[in-house]
Amino acid sequence: MDRYDYVIIGAGSAGCVLANRLTEDPQVKVLLLEAGGKDNSILVKMPAGVGSLIGKAGTYNWGFWTEAEPNLENRKLWWPRGKGWGGSSSINGMIYIRGHARDYDQWRQMGLQGWSYRDVLPYFKRSEALEGGGDAWHGGEGPLKVSKASTPNPIYSATIEAGRQAGFKVTSDFNGFQQEGWGPYQLTIHDGQRWSAARGYLHPALARPNLTCITGARTSRIVIEDGRASGVEYIDAKSGQKKVVQAAREVLLSAGAVQSPQILLLSGIGDPEELARFGIPVVKALKGVGANLQDHLDVCMSWECPQPITAHSLRKGLVKTLAIGMNYAFFGKGLGRQQFLESGAFLKSRPDLDRPDLQVHTVAAIMQDHGKVAVPKDGFTFHICQLRPESRGRIGLRSANPLDDPAILANYLATEEDRRALREGVRMMRKVAAQAALDPYRTEELFPGKDVETDEQIDAWIRQHAETIYHPVGTCKMGADGDE
Repeated sequence: MDRYDYVIIGAGSAGCVLANRLTEDPQVKVLLLEAGGKDNSILVKMPAGVGSLIGKAGTYNWGFWTEAEPNLENRKLWWPRGKGWGGSSSINGMIYIRGHARDYDQWRQMGLQGWSYRDVLPYFKRSEALEGGGDAWHGGEGPLKVSKASTPNPIYSATIEAGRQAGFKVTSDFNGFQQEGWGPYQLTIHDGQRWSAARGYLHPALARPNLTCITGARTSRIVIEDGRASGVEYIDAKSGQKKVVQAAREVLLSAGAVQSPQILLLSGIGDPEELARFGIPVVKALKGVGANLQDHLDVCMSWECPQPITAHSLRKGLVKTLAIGMNYAFFGKGLGRQQFLESGAFLKSRPDLDRPDLQVHTVAAIMQDHGKVAVPKDGFTFHICQLRPESRGRIGLRSANPLDDPAILANYLATEEDRRALREGVRMMRKVAAQAALDPYRTEELFPGKDVETDEQIDAWIRQHAETIYHPVGTCKMGADGDE
């Protein structure tokens, strides 16, 4: 049986960092287990490939579905999650955003020492290499390459100016001092390539002799002996056989907000009632495993654009699509270097809030159903998502089979405050879209359309069309020892 000092489950955003940092000590042997494969597809490398990665299940996307969501007309929602080296950082929209400073300060106030913004800022800076160099808020020499939005498409600057005209604040740096208002996004793109956690952390460590990476390794459970995690059992994708590896020091679980609780439950760690339903012996009763699920629910408002400057005209037809791919593949140039999402906003749905509770992503395209539905028109979209939902969901088991997907119930819009915030976001976007700065780029409101006006109509439209914006958290929450 193979033995390592540390066994890391999951080569996603956290797993890649752990693998790099731990193997800086040449005396430490580390095994990194990943259910997916390597990140060697051009679709991962090319920023414009994000649409193909997000919209369908496959090599790089687990492609989960939620249970029927009771407050969204019992719709089952599409939940993309990254699979393979880099995890979701290999399929996401490449926006570099930290949490609001008050979020971290609140964690500290709740008793988590070392988690105030003053405490975590040095680590953000240490990890970052901002284009143009570091400053008081940014690092300049870290492994994660971060660039500034640079696409000349006028849609992005026009929406920022429209936000200012509508009376909102404007900022040049969402990760700096002023985190509220409209502004340009910073991007995890370097030299026209996606810069995922795998590119920044894992690839530089691959040549180290004390790091072993195994792909196609689906973790079935954590081995617990005498109250200690002593190893990991996984299913080898090629042979279908179960294998066990030992951890002399620690097992580090970094399988994301969906599969981390699933693995804990399969290992006998969780709510005893749930474990009993699937015949799993209780190793540690911990009711909070899989609970506390929070996610950002999002709606897409789109306007038609009278100019041929958005994704429809720029990428229309097979010939143009092939040309974009070939220009990128052979020369590293052209539209393949863009992800069509370079500005946005953080806004308050109520003036009395101490920090924004809405985020806007501006897309130079008409977006519906995660880009799966093509709308043959030029246009732009405001994605509006609620940042601080009161609603809580849960990740659970469908069966004791580790190859089955977990059961996901996000429980969106369970409170009136959540419904109010997203409704107000719709009204705020209409105010921005009506400003003079967007006159050259905006004609008809396509979605939801001018006939959707009253609170009841807006709420109904949200229930029918809202989707995730891919930010689940909370299912293995932080806390002090003894917290369930």
